[in-house]
Amino acid sequence: MKILLVEDDAETAGFIRRGLTEAGHVVDHAADGADGLHLAMQASHDVLVVDRMLPRLDGLALVRALRAAGQRTPVLFLTARTGVGDRVEGLEAGADDYLGKPFAFAELMARLNALARRPPMATEATTLQVADLEMDLLRRTVTRAGRRIDLQPREFRLLEYLMRRAGQVVTRTMLLEGVWDFHFDPKTSVVETHVSRLRAKLGEPPLIHTMRGAGYAIRQPG
Repeated sequence: MKILLVEDDAETAGFIRRGLTEAGHVVDHAADGADGLHLAMQASHDVLVVDRMLPRLDGLALVRALRAAGQRTPVLFLTARTGVGDRVEGLEAGADDYLGKPFAFAELMARLNALARRPPMATEATTLQVADLEMDLLRRTVTRAGRRIDLQPREFRLLEYLMRRAGQVVTRTMLLEGVWDFHFDPKTSVVETHVSRLRAKLGEPPLIHTMRGAGYAIRQPG
């Protein structure tokens, strides 16, 4: 997707841009409402992510101006103002969705995917399988070719996260948030260390592959 992010907080904007870029999306950024309106009118985007409290032109005014000009690009409001009245006001201004701060990056991605009308996620399974590796979610067990593999709780959670997305590239940001519940980058090698340990426990041939510059993917060997 090509996404326009209108957010004046530099730290929040950096976190969102990094996560979206790692997930393969193109992100344009404006730090105030006036610049955001200009970019939204001049360039084509799949989705807009707009903060409500912006300098020069607030988010409500920005969205109203877009709708008045006939711009129908889906808009998600991302804001600390989460009262019922605030949400109603935002939706009535022309927004399509509303996500409060603080937020989980995974939820932001899910909402953006929904706005872009991507296929829904698959139904919940009780077992996961990749090649000869099998995970029983009810018994909390992992086997490979019939051999039991003992995992620590965090290793199990990491493997489950990867197996639920088998064949897909999973970024470091996604793992930090989905496995460690970090909504920031701790600037440590915690992900790399756990992936390396998990690879060793799963044995050969390797199933977890490093996608240079992108992240990791679990898939059939070969």
